[in-house]
Amino acid sequence: MIGGYEYRYIAAPDQVNATTLLLLHGTGGDENDLIGLGGLILPAANLLSLRGNVPENGMARFFRRLEEGVFDQEDLRFRTEELSRFIDLAAVIHSFDRTRVFAVGYSNGANIAASLLLREPSRLRGAILFHAMVPFEPKSLPDLTGKPIFLAGGRNDPIVREENTRRLADLFRTANADVTLFWHSSGHSLTQEEGVAARDWATRVLAHVLSE
Repeated sequence: MIGGYEYRYIAAPDQVNATTLLLLHGTGGDENDLIGLGGLILPAANLLSLRGNVPENGMARFFRRLEEGVFDQEDLRFRTEELSRFIDLAAVIHSFDRTRVFAVGYSNGANIAASLLLREPSRLRGAILFHAMVPFEPKSLPDLTGKPIFLAGGRNDPIVREENTRRLADLFRTANADVTLFWHSSGHSLTQEEGVAARDWATRVLAHVLSE
């Protein structure tokens, strides 16, 4: 454990120069949940997978909520700052490139990754977010120029409505991020279809971005 998080770190053969995927699970998950997905999306990446440190009825989360879809904003801010510090500390301990960290988040994990992008954009080079919603309405938007963001949503998702995902995409685009929005017909569960779409996007987009 470091910085308040239980985590797994799987180094790539060339970990110093590799991209690092910051893997953030959904409610009730743990640090093992997205390891396979990370390997699918970018096989040559370092994998830094966290377990949320906020319990809710025995389930791990990354920040508190007052009810479904209603976030404890004070805690969200605190936990976002905590995650930011963790990334810096992990980069020192494991000797990976701090400028090549991409978040891969699902549901609750995607929401705290979105909060990090909106609050401390320098911590992430970009993100792949599955079933994310707007974490908060910022008073002013950061400059996300040059940051690629892949958003995947289910048209029949009962938890994250389509309009909420579109609102998040609009926020990122207004902040000048390069946003790809992918839709599938399923609900809130993470699907193989969106995992493959994220892999194809990463192969096409991230290689170009990281070569700049």
